[in-house]
Amino acid sequence: MILVSGSNTFQLQPFMLSEPERRMMQAKQRSPVIYRYPSTEALVFELKMRSQIVEAAKAMNASGVNFATFDTSKCNERYWMRTENGGFQLRRGVLPSVGVNDVFYNGPLYGFECAVAIIIMLYKATLDTIGEEVFNSYFQSLYLRSWQYDRDMPLIMTYNKNEAYPGDVLYFKNPAYNPETPEWQGENVIMLDDNLYFGHGIGIGSGQQMIAALNRMRMPGSFMSAYLDDIVVTPEFEYLRRISMRDNVRESQAYDKPYPVVARIGASKSIYR
Repeated sequence: MILVSGSNTFQLQPFMLSEPERRMMQAKQRSPVIYRYPSTEALVFELKMRSQIVEAAKAMNASGVNFATFDTSKCNERYWMRTENGGFQLRRGVLPSVGVNDVFYNGPLYGFECAVAIIIMLYKATLDTIGEEVFNSYFQSLYLRSWQYDRDMPLIMTYNKNEAYPGDVLYFKNPAYNPETPEWQGENVIMLDDNLYFGHGIGIGSGQQMIAALNRMRMPGSFMSAYLDDIVVTPEFEYLRRISMRDNVRESQAYDKPYPVVARIGASKSIYR
């Protein structure tokens, strides 16, 4: 159920939402979980950004980027510096929006693993939702490596895969992965639609196809199947909406976040792999 400002009665004009966004809203309306929003604008912002995450996933799938481990990662050195541990640091003087967009424009110049792909897609969706000016003001000195990301993009982690919606990040776990290929201990994915996902290194497919791909990477002789984990990760949409409305960084930093946050800038915590 959706509650906007304490009431489940709210009106949205048909032109405000695309058909996929209307389906997302209707699915949340049917849910036994109560989703609270401070305003209709907050609800619309979330739905729009979820759509942009889905579009970013489709764009990455079509971009020609390569799957690579940290040892073999690569980037366009015009905009990024590859660090010794396989991460990418945005070069001085390069606008964050330019660096993020280049991954999608010059995909074959890049190679990274699936957690890095998730963060890049979330940056891209944020950029396309809040615009270049705000994005470049808030997301400076970007550093890409695993689940390390800018403190101005907090993420929320919950544990109910049955309450996942398009734009959410999920994880297919491969408990019997081959130790010689630890990069296949699981696959971080973006949910695109009901039973449709994008995972960097596998591509777009159903849950059954994701599991089948990971099962091919098991230890020889193992019959333990991969599976969809309960963890769901999503951006803190209301925080991003509020920074898009503010004129300076200090105001956004003072915003009291009401949700649990997965990690902060510089954190080495890896939610998945």
